[in-house]
Amino acid sequence: MNQIPHFFDSSRVGEIWKVDYAARAEDARNYALQHDLKPASVSKDRISLLVIDAQNTFCIPNFELFVGGRSGNGAVEDNTRLCEFIYRNLGSITHITATMDTHNAHQIFHPVFFVDADGNHPTPYTDIHAADLRSNKWTFNPALAPQFSIAPEYGQQMMVHYAEALEKKGKYALTIWPYHAMLGGIGHALVPALEEAIFFHSIARLAQPDFAIKGNKTFTENYSVIGPEVLTGPMGETLGEHDTKFIQQLQEVDRMYIAGQAKSHCVAWTISDLLDDIQATDAELAKKVHLLEDCSSAVVVPGVVDHTEAANEAYVRFAGAGMRIVKSTDPIK
Repeated sequence: MNQIPHFFDSSRVGEIWKVDYAARAEDARNYALQHDLKPASVSKDRISLLVIDAQNTFCIPNFELFVGGRSGNGAVEDNTRLCEFIYRNLGSITHITATMDTHNAHQIFHPVFFVDADGNHPTPYTDIHAADLRSNKWTFNPALAPQFSIAPEYGQQMMVHYAEALEKKGKYALTIWPYHAMLGGIGHALVPALEEAIFFHSIARLAQPDFAIKGNKTFTENYSVIGPEVLTGPMGETLGEHDTKFIQQLQEVDRMYIAGQAKSHCVAWTISDLLDDIQATDAELAKKVHLLEDCSSAVVVPGVVDHTEAANEAYVRFAGAGMRIVKSTDPIK
């Protein structure tokens, strides 16, 4: 294991600040020389890290969808451990991918997309069921129709089709979320401490990280980076596409670690989709996947909802399929 660099300050992981790229690049070059780190391209073992939605909107207290977990400070604690995991394993990790939940105001899960009979928008955390749409309790906002080049009536037909498709899958109802992860906004950016760690790794190991955009399709949710919740509209039009690059990457590496937020939502659904691809390709690939259980927290709203048990049950299912549940302090062998 490598030493944690001198500049890392765990007390600032829950804060927003400017990463000093020039200083970190110099530190990374010196660190690589001091610890005899070679370019990732010459490493014998290929070890990747997939970081899911470690963005300010989910990981900084008082931001829109801060994932507090049961401790109330979950995402901050998770990211502290995740940064330390990256630094301690600089010599082992060969590639990092960070997913970026990416939204605009006019999307199917934001309040402005729907209106009631009085023209009011649903409040955040409202669940919209197919029956609500068929009865016109909620309707597609007709004022948005021109920008999508559709008739308001077809917009409503799309909403009914979408809600029915979700119900057939048996996952959950269409949920209205607070505006979050807004493209161009500070909430969209990676948490600075983690951004710094990823940048440091890229210089120290001469390994370019990847940033995977998800969630930017207008008419579908995209909890999983691998694919949207509903792929097609009522006339067969494409709403989003299943991304095969992650199963391809898993085939190319020796080990893939996964962490991020929230364990109960985007992390769980990404792993679930990856497992589907694994089982359709080669079930043995599941053994390559290592889930950093202490670097992800579930959505918990005290007194309202607690998704911890559901998240834990999902991880039990993943382990049963062959994935490994590990801690960030476990050595990479």
